Amino acid sequence: MNNRLSGKIAETMAAIYFLLHGFRIVARNYITGRRTGAGEIDLIVAKKNLLVFVEVKKRFGLDDAAYAILPQQQQRIWKAAENFIKNNPRFDNVDVRFDVFLVSSKLSFKHIADAWRE
Repeated sequence: MNNRLSGKIAETMAAIYFLLHGFRIVARNYITGRRTGAGEIDLIVAKKNLLVFVEVKKRFGLDDAAYAILPQQQQRIWKAAENFIKNNPRFDNVDVRFDVFLVSSKLSFKHIADAWRE
């Protein structure tokens, strides 16, 4: 299986996981404009007054996936989240959280809520 397909499978697993936990999907693969210094957000989900920006990482093992999220990437995701909220004012006054959804090559997974803060 190629990396692109396995990444899409991991993102779909994350989406199903959040749906099963009562979240609604707001956006998938949200990308800000070029030259913004921001990055892509794999999944944005919401539940009541909570908006969650989810980074999905698939690697051979769950630890490998966790260590693949570098501080620079966290910064880019933070900037993309700010951009998303700015362009979607209905989310101005919600609580925001950054989660990580890790997937191994054997399709085991781990959800880490509130994985980092700005």
